[in-house]
Amino acid sequence: MAKPYAVEMEKLADTFAWSVAADIEPLRNAVRTAGLSSLMAIGSGGSLTAAHALASLHQRSTSRIAAVATPLDAVTEPLDGSVAPWLLSAGGGNVDILAAAKALIGREPRQVAVLCGRHDSPLAELCQKHPFVDLLIYPPPAGKDGFLATNSLLGFTALLTRAYTAEFAGEADWDSIIEAVQPLLADRSDALVAWQVATAPLWARPTTLVLHGPSTRIGAIDLESKFTEAALGNLQLADYRNFAHGRHHWLAKRGEMSAVLAFVTDHDRALADRTLALIPSEIPLARIELPGPRAAAAVTSLVAALRITGWAGVARGIDPGRPGVPEFGRKLYNLPLPRASRPAQHHKLSERDAAAITRKAGVAPARLEALGALHRWRTALDQFRDRLRATAFAGVVLDYDGTIVDTRHRFEVARKDVTDELTRLLEAGTHLAIATGRGVSVRKDLRSRLPQTLWPRVLVGYYNGAEVASLDNDTAPDGTAGTCKALALLAAALRAQPELAEAADQTDRRFQITLQAKRAMPENRLWDLAHQVVLLTGTTGAAITRSSHSIDIVASGISKLNVLARLREQIGDAPVLSIGDRGRWPGNDYELLRGSFSLSVDESNVDPATCWNLAECGQRGVAVTLDYLRGLESHGGALRFQPAALQ
Repeated sequence: MAKPYAVEMEKLADTFAWSVAADIEPLRNAVRTAGLSSLMAIGSGGSLTAAHALASLHQRSTSRIAAVATPLDAVTEPLDGSVAPWLLSAGGGNVDILAAAKALIGREPRQVAVLCGRHDSPLAELCQKHPFVDLLIYPPPAGKDGFLATNSLLGFTALLTRAYTAEFAGEADWDSIIEAVQPLLADRSDALVAWQVATAPLWARPTTLVLHGPSTRIGAIDLESKFTEAALGNLQLADYRNFAHGRHHWLAKRGEMSAVLAFVTDHDRALADRTLALIPSEIPLARIELPGPRAAAAVTSLVAALRITGWAGVARGIDPGRPGVPEFGRKLYNLPLPRASRPAQHHKLSERDAAAITRKAGVAPARLEALGALHRWRTALDQFRDRLRATAFAGVVLDYDGTIVDTRHRFEVARKDVTDELTRLLEAGTHLAIATGRGVSVRKDLRSRLPQTLWPRVLVGYYNGAEVASLDNDTAPDGTAGTCKALALLAAALRAQPELAEAADQTDRRFQITLQAKRAMPENRLWDLAHQVVLLTGTTGAAITRSSHSIDIVASGISKLNVLARLREQIGDAPVLSIGDRGRWPGNDYELLRGSFSLSVDESNVDPATCWNLAECGQRGVAVTLDYLRGLESHGGALRFQPAALQ
């Protein structure tokens, strides 16, 4: 049975306290990644309000476009892979959000994030099968909402506000939000009493016009959602200026049946005062004053919407938490979304082949067919795969971050299932090499996972191939601070560049300089700044590459190919399989993966003859590495792909 709405309101203070204390580091990391791109926030029902809150936070914090979509919108509209879809669902079980998650994961954008309130939900289970998804589970302490989204909505909105504020503004801004919100969560604060008295005259009229500014749009949207879903009355929305463009005419023709509710903040008070002064005096008008900074006004407008819904319900004899659900409503709720079209079937390609061609060509098969290019790409894919299957490999070279370990968890040891496969290959006589931009941390982590007896048979190329040594070598890598003579001037110039000094951490090694953003900033910005300094100093011979988390500048002659060259001292000219995640220039695996026998677990280069990503649709990173490794079998010390592998 649904909960009484008043019972849910009693838990708002506990929910907000939970959002203040919860560990938001995973959410903050996901927000930092989202800050590099535009975003689409997806939700339905009450979660659609949270989606509006997310989009507003993203756009205001990052100055990047953010859109709001229902699941139906999301699966039917084409999304560029650079747009980050975020799906929000308290329960994680409705058919719409599940269908949207499946469709969007299959498109493999740079980021997919899911904010959900249940560990055991179908949505969480789906995302766990696709480890590249940022799965963010935050179960509100109040448990499942009643008929309307209440505590989960406040909890999600507060968590998102806290994460964006921490990442892009600062703790002081969050403190001001707490100061503004907490008094509104008490049972009878002065502000609540004033709001309740001000809104009481509105409920005698069936239609309410809600006027709002940019920061209070969230509260207005939630009021419309709750009044409609609980059948509390007719409700129309308009910001203060859009109200002037024709929407005011409703009051001219239907004034006797209408009332006005206005959210007023410090930032739109002058406009609100002038607008509201022109409302005919016979129309009931309630002002909801929401002082404080913009972010605080957004959250307090939501709290106001939750409170006002309860008061309207009492006045109109409807409990918003238990309005009753008709049988046809239950049937409507469970209708499935339309099936997304399947270009792979249309072109008689397997889903996996269609995904591989789309990743490689950057264009979907339908478009390639229209251009007359699909046959060429399909032939190149078949030839590449046949060549891999026909080859016996004497060794394997793998990138580390993004390939053996997930970039989001790069300071943790590699997954056991991955290192078990590496152990299996080593014990079968395979030669193994690791090429990484990192140093001693990789040596320590690999030693913690691989049997000590196998260490002498593992080569590690530290700092992008600057130093190559076997895993049992205690003296490698050389951790001496400072750079070689060829990079010394550049290292000093990079540190002197004001924006870089403020926005990025710089680590100087003997043959490598690493720049890593301290806060969310466009990857291209860091890249452009580094390039500018290289040009201004006249540095020649240095190579600049991108990893999944940093920019590396290495001295002339330093390359991951050094790892391959060292491996060839042991095996001669026998074929070697290379696996990495950043195969597209200027990725730091570009050189390693441009050879004849190379596989990507993420970005591919544009050469049809090499560096394909043959992953199952909707997979990326470590899960793909594991798939590749499991497809290899040892035959007399050499490795071959099983016949069914790479399908």
